[in-house]
Amino acid sequence: MQIGKYNTLRVVKEVEFGIYLDGAPFGEILMPRRYVPNGIRPGSEIEVFIYLDSEDRLIATTEKPFASVGEFAFLKVVGVNAVGAFLDWGLPKDLLVPFREQKQKLEVGKTYFVYIYLDAETNRIVATAKADKLLDRSMPAFEEGQEVELVIFEETELGYKAMVNTTHTGILYRNEVFQPLEKGTKTKGYIRKIRADKKIDLILHKPGYEKVNDLSTEILTQLKQHNGYIPLGDKSSAEDIYKLFGFSKKTYKKGIGSLYKSKLIRIEDHGIRLIDSAPGTSG
Repeated sequence: MQIGKYNTLRVVKEVEFGIYLDGAPFGEILMPRRYVPNGIRPGSEIEVFIYLDSEDRLIATTEKPFASVGEFAFLKVVGVNAVGAFLDWGLPKDLLVPFREQKQKLEVGKTYFVYIYLDAETNRIVATAKADKLLDRSMPAFEEGQEVELVIFEETELGYKAMVNTTHTGILYRNEVFQPLEKGTKTKGYIRKIRADKKIDLILHKPGYEKVNDLSTEILTQLKQHNGYIPLGDKSSAEDIYKLFGFSKKTYKKGIGSLYKSKLIRIEDHGIRLIDSAPGTSG
C-alpha cells in the first residue's frame, strides 16, 4: 500500500460511517461513507487513492486528485500561512508547499509548476516548487533531431523552459517560437542540440531536411486547395507565414526554394504559383 497513490485494497468491514480497508502494514484505513460506491461489501476489492486528512489520519477516497506522488503538475495556490503555501490538488485537504521548497514566495491565485512527493521524515504528502531541479539528474540520452514530448513550465528572457519527456529540461528560444505558449502547454518538439554543459536546446519543428520536406508537402497541399496560388512570397511577414503553415519564415523560404528547384512552383512578386497553374501553361 502506497500513500499518495492509487491502490487496490480489500474491504475488511462496513460500519455506519463508511468502510475499512486492509492497508497492511498501515492497519485498517477508513473510507468515509460519502466516497463508497454502491454494492461495495466486505471482501470486495476497490481502487482508491490514499492520503492524510487534516489530523494526519490515512483516508481512502474514490475522488481523483489532479496529480499523485511522483508526478509533476501545475497547481493553483489557495492559501498561505506561517508553514507555507497550500495548493488545490482536487482533494478536500489542500497540498502543502513548505517555505523551504519555494524558489520565491508563492502567491495566492497564481499557478506554479510543482513536484509531489512523500516527505521521508513526516510521511506526509507535500510538494516542491523547485521541481525543475528534480529533473536533469542524468546525462541526456537524447539524439539531435529526436522527437520529444514537451510541457512548458516557465517563461524567461531567453524564451520558454520546458520539461522534456518528464526527465529533463530544455529551452525554446524566443526568436524561434512563432506560436503562443503558456505555462502548462503540452506540445511535440525536437532536440536541436545537447550542449557541452548538458543543457538542451529545443525546437518545435523537425530540424534540417526533414522539416523542409514536411513543409514542401504542406505548401503543395495548400496550393492545390487554393487554385494553385498562395499570396505568400519571400517578402511576406513571418506572422502571415506562421498563421498558414505554422513554420518560421526562414523555413518557409527553404521550402519554396526546394519546390522551385524541383520546377514545381513559380515564385512571383507577391506569392507562389503551381507551374501547371501559371498563366500561359496548360493543365
